[in-house]
Formats: sequence, structure tokens, C-alpha cells
Amino acid sequence: MPVVPEFPVASDEPCAPVDQGGWDSSSESLLPLPAPGTGAVPAAAPLPVPQVAAALRGPSAAAPTLGASPARRGPADPVRALIHRHRELCERAVDPLEIAAGLEAHGVTDRTAARFRHRDVFSLAEELYARVPRAGDGDDGVHNGEGAVKAASAPPAQGTSPRAGWIAYTLLPGAACALTVTGLGLTTGEVRLAVGAAGVLVVALALSLCLRHGPLRAERRPPPAARLWVLWLLGYALLGDGLIEQLVSGGPEGPWPLTTASLVGLAAAVAPAAWCAHLLAAQARRKLTTSRGTEEFAAAARPLLLGVTALFVCALVCLQLVCLQLLDGAAPGDAGLAAVLPAVTLGTLLFLARLLTVHGFPEPASAGLAVATGLQMTALVAVLAARLPGCGFIARPVEAVIRAGGAGTVPTVACAVAALGLFVHATAALSRASAHAARHG
Repeated sequence: MPVVPEFPVASDEPCAPVDQGGWDSSSESLLPLPAPGTGAVPAAAPLPVPQVAAALRGPSAAAPTLGASPARRGPADPVRALIHRHRELCERAVDPLEIAAGLEAHGVTDRTAARFRHRDVFSLAEELYARVPRAGDGDDGVHNGEGAVKAASAPPAQGTSPRAGWIAYTLLPGAACALTVTGLGLTTGEVRLAVGAAGVLVVALALSLCLRHGPLRAERRPPPAARLWVLWLLGYALLGDGLIEQLVSGGPEGPWPLTTASLVGLAAAVAPAAWCAHLLAAQARRKLTTSRGTEEFAAAARPLLLGVTALFVCALVCLQLVCLQLLDGAAPGDAGLAAVLPAVTLGTLLFLARLLTVHGFPEPASAGLAVATGLQMTALVAVLAARLPGCGFIARPVEAVIRAGGAGTVPTVACAVAALGLFVHATAALSRASAHAARHG
């Protein structure tokens, strides 16, 4: 008789006798228990086939215990799908605000963030920034969320000040334009023509330098037609008033006067335009860091845009009055304000168009410039078409406007209508976080 090893019993108390081949349900042993008072150990009963197969397969493949619940998976992670969808955005982001702006641009709102168990888009962006490694985080690809947030919130280095490099650039267009106008007044003949051509070239280069560096720099290039609209508007500011006056009176007869003071004022207004654009970018960036939702940021950004635009308009009016008094000798007053109104509306239109272009909306900016250009062209064409037989009625609206407020009313109305449309669009477009998060001022 083979020796059967003894197996421990679950309890130290004596067990009740069982039938031959019976099993004690309270014992963990697989062998039948001996009868009380006998020292014989009964032979091992054969195991059922299913248990033998389970024993041969091992504990990992054993049949599940009766009543045991299936293995539960880990907690659901709704953010993982969002990470997979926007991984490229998260890897390129320099801080959580840029991720928040990208999510908002893709239609993620605070209500959408609630489905991902976050109170707003900003807190969701912070988690994405902490969980997704950046391209320069190291070879191991492990991203330390706490260190990244600290690096993002740390102040910029001393050599990366946004004011360095563009302050002097903004003063160049006004200075070059003033010197050109002064040179034109001191010269005659071919020398005057050469001075004018050289001055236009220098002003264009200085203006291009301002638009390529500093707060007025745009990441996306505007449509090619936008430059044509700007050239037309500036040309009309220089020549248009005198031309339309002569056309209405039956001319033109000989050369007409140039409005140089308005161009000098517009060139000098590049400096306050850059400062206002920088102020808007810096304050919007600060609002982004303190706002806890897209709606809260939008409510704070709208009055900010209104205040910055009003500040620029005030600076532009002062510059135009100074240039009008210095170059044309006109005293400030009601007549002076009426004289600078066309240049003020044009400058406001150009400022709003550049703001939209800087923050990633060049197409609406070009459309606003095209509207002002089209209205001015329509006025000139209507006056010329009225000379055809039986077509005199075409120019009557333009003639009525000129009789009521002078030749400067035509560009004032055209630029004011376009500027108002751009301001309404900018109020909606620039109140989004995606329009400011990518710009560091």
C-alpha cells in the first residue's frame, strides 16, 4: 500500500465521519478523512476528470470558482482618446495655454471638457500638457508634468524681452516720411522728383521692417490683393480729395493739391499702433492665465479690444492734428478735426486690419480693405459716368455728399463703414483664446 502524504486540514477539531469516497466540504484536503478511532488512512479516491484537467493545466488555467466575479479592468480614462487625437498639438505646445487655444479652435468648449471630467478647457489642457511628452523632454520620452508647468510659468529670460529690437523700428516710418515731405518742400524740378522717389523707397523699407519684427509681425502672409488695397487707400489719401473735387467741377484742369500731412500722420502712427498691439497681446495673455473658462476670457477680451482701439484712435487724432498744424499751418479746432477725420478713419481701418492679420485672420482683414477701396472707386467712377449723355443722375449721391461735408467725406464714409465691419468681426474673433495663446507679445 503506497504511503499517502498527509494534507493539512482546515480545522483542528475532529471531523465527522463521512461515507466511503465522500468529501469533507469544510476541508481543503483532496483526500477522504479516516474514521474516528482508527489510524488507517484510506486509499486516495480518484479525482473527477474536470479537476484533473484543471490540475494538469495549472492554477492559471483552472476553472473559475463558482460565484467569483470576473476580473475588472482599470478605471476608464476618457482623456486618453483626446490625447491620441491631439497628440501633435500637445507635443508642439510650449505651455498649457497653447493647448487650450488649439482645443478651442477644434471646437472643444467648457461643456465638452465636462465630459472629460474637467471643469473647463484650461484644466483639461493642463492635464494634456502634463501627460504628453514634448519633443525636447529627453531621449526617454518621459515628461515631468510638474517641471513642465514650472518651466511654462517661469518668467522669460532677460535677453528675450518682447520690447527689445522693435521700439526703434516703429519710429522710422514717421521720421522718414517727415524728412521726405520736408525735402519736397525745399526742392524743385528733377531734384524734387528724385527726393520723392527716394523718400517713398525709404518709407516702404522702414514700414516693411516694422511689419516683419515686433508686435505687428504676422505669422501668416496676407493675400496678395491686400497690398493692392492698401496702396490704393494710401494713394487716395494723398491724391483723392483734390482729384474728386476737380472731377465734380468739370475737370481735371492741371495738377491738383496733395494731402501730405495725412500721410505723415499715418506713418508716425505706426509707433502707437505697435504699442497698442503689444498691449493687447500682453493683457490678453494675462487674461488667459487668470481665466478659468473660454466664456470668462471672452467677456474680458471684448472690453480690452475696445479700450486698445480707443487708445490708438486718440493717439492718431493727436498725431494728425500736430502734423496738420506743422505742415499746413492749420489751427486745431472744429475745422481741424474735420480735416483729419479722413486720415483718422483710414488709420483705424488699417490698424484693425493689421490686428486681425497678426492674430491669424488675414482674409477678413483683406475683405475690409477691399470694401473701403470699392466704395472709393465707386465714387470716382460714378462722377466720371455722369458725363455720359443721360447719366447725370449717377453722380448725384456723390455730389450731395461732397456739398454737405466736402471732398473728404467720401473717404471718411468709405473707411468708417469698413472699419466698423472689421471691428465687429474682431470683437468676435479676438475674444477667442486661440487668437492669443500662440503669441507671446
